Amino acid sequence: MHRISDEQRRIRIGRRHLLAPSMRPESPVAVADALVALHATDAATVFLSACARLRAPEVAAVEKRLYQDVSLVRLLSMRNTLFVVSEETAPLVEASNARAVAAKERRTLLKHLTEDGNGLDEQWLAATEESVLAALTARGSATGSELSAAVPALRTRITVFPGKKQETVQGVASRVIRVLAAEGRIRRDRPRGSWTSSQFRWTASEPRAGLDTARAQTELALRWLRSYGPASEGDLKWWTGWGLGQVRRALAGAGAEEVELDNGATAWVAPQDQGSEPAPEPWAALLPALDPSAMGWADRGFHLPAGHRAALFDRSGNIGPTVWWNGLIVGGWALRADGEPVWRLLTDVGRDASTAIEAEASRLAHWVGEVRITPRFRTPLERELTG
Repeated sequence: MHRISDEQRRIRIGRRHLLAPSMRPESPVAVADALVALHATDAATVFLSACARLRAPEVAAVEKRLYQDVSLVRLLSMRNTLFVVSEETAPLVEASNARAVAAKERRTLLKHLTEDGNGLDEQWLAATEESVLAALTARGSATGSELSAAVPALRTRITVFPGKKQETVQGVASRVIRVLAAEGRIRRDRPRGSWTSSQFRWTASEPRAGLDTARAQTELALRWLRSYGPASEGDLKWWTGWGLGQVRRALAGAGAEEVELDNGATAWVAPQDQGSEPAPEPWAALLPALDPSAMGWADRGFHLPAGHRAALFDRSGNIGPTVWWNGLIVGGWALRADGEPVWRLLTDVGRDASTAIEAEASRLAHWVGEVRITPRFRTPLERELTG
């Protein structure tokens, strides 16, 4: 069995994740395609992940793809989490994950409506959704509060988990909007405030034509292997949220080839992808919390020293902003209140690496400008650096 070393895996990150300077593209869509999906739970992460890899980082370029030509699409998908993918990848993610997520969201909402006991049912929900779509069609776009003002049914309040310890009274607006967005009937438009805001406006959209789930999972697994392989079944299971049977069928359908890792474990690569690649020029990167290069595998031991985890992860397992040198996570960074980027190296990387990291910090400060960024999931080192 062919062996792929940890060093070769780190070389692949520099090349395939577009982090080496000579690999950087001009388009945010190329970034999304290379990484398959950008984590979007924190609105700022999409911009930070894209611009860290762009030849000429620019907020306006990302905004254009998200809100003008919509060649970047937000989907509630893998692991019931919000991601941004390219328009080309969107149908695969829709059929592989988002469709099932949307169905679960609708079932959950209908269950809550029924348990409330006030006669709210599927017909009431359908009528409310039609009113929301009509309001968006008339307005073009609207915030959640504007929709609630225009559609009285959205101001309805229900009792969730009645009779249980977690019983609470909630409004239905956010739940109805979430279901419509999960089904692709509405989409997020430009946010209120800056690009770091998660207070989005909403606009009407058309659901995509359905693809066969198994075929879509096979194609998505193949694309993921091209970017993240070699990787284990467990890595793909973690990244997608699929069951083990689905993972194995997708890998078989993709023609994945078996390889051995430095630790002796078995992993998989895309067909004819067992060969070594030349190392790119030395590279440094300041990547945001939840960046795909840090979140692509369940087992990150080949690029993340075990001793760094306590400083770089929150209690829920979310990774914070990271400093990279030639495929290794070597520290963490943050933006202070005055906009100054600060970082701490957890590994001694030498003078050349420190100079390259400082240049990346300067590059980041230049395109971020006066915008202030606080990660949604804060980690010990990020808090310490900003304290």
